[in-house]
Amino acid sequence: MRTGLLAQKLGMTRLFGVDGSHVPVTVLKVEDCEVVGVRTKEKDGYVAVQLGVGAKSAKNVTKPMRGHFAKAKVEPKAHVGEFRVSDDAVLDVGVRLSVEHFVEGQFVDVTGVSIGRGFAGVMKRHNFGGLRATHGVSVSHRSHGSTGNRQDPGRTFPGKKMAGHMGAKQRTVLNLEVFGVDEERGLILVKGAVPGAEGAWVRVRDAVKKAMPKEAPYPAGLLAVGAE
Repeated sequence: MRTGLLAQKLGMTRLFGVDGSHVPVTVLKVEDCEVVGVRTKEKDGYVAVQLGVGAKSAKNVTKPMRGHFAKAKVEPKAHVGEFRVSDDAVLDVGVRLSVEHFVEGQFVDVTGVSIGRGFAGVMKRHNFGGLRATHGVSVSHRSHGSTGNRQDPGRTFPGKKMAGHMGAKQRTVLNLEVFGVDEERGLILVKGAVPGAEGAWVRVRDAVKKAMPKEAPYPAGLLAVGAE
């Protein structure tokens, strides 16, 4: 099990296949993805690598995080995340990862925070049909109707679909195909949609329900020394 990558969602576009069909893709940008910490079994109880991505001004970083980055001898990062790895996939602190960590045709799992919609009704949140537009229904056309039963059990069961806060939750989309990789611009093109708004940070890892291709670099796709 190898590490994943932290990327920034730039938006969606479409590309054309060799047969002329258009394919919707999400553009993910990986910028200065660097190992800023290592977790070991002896010290932390588990094995993982901590990655940092994106540039951030030192004055906007908290004092504990400034010390953390200074200890690793890396520039302050805008976003930090951990990935569990195998013992033979641990990377050294300061190593930079490339978008070629993933290969074209590979399947990945993408985790992000979905777009927040605020307080939403049941028609928008759960795709309810609403009440009738006539025959006595007044001022409640978009309501959810009855939420309970009769005297027995005399209560509303937990988990009932009702109006409430929609979105702004961590979600993972499984088995998305990598349509292409642009090493020069640091872009990963993923077929389909991923959770999060434009500019949001997402986690991209090898698909857990698909086999990793043999051509994928192990333990990681590292950026060549001197490459920008």
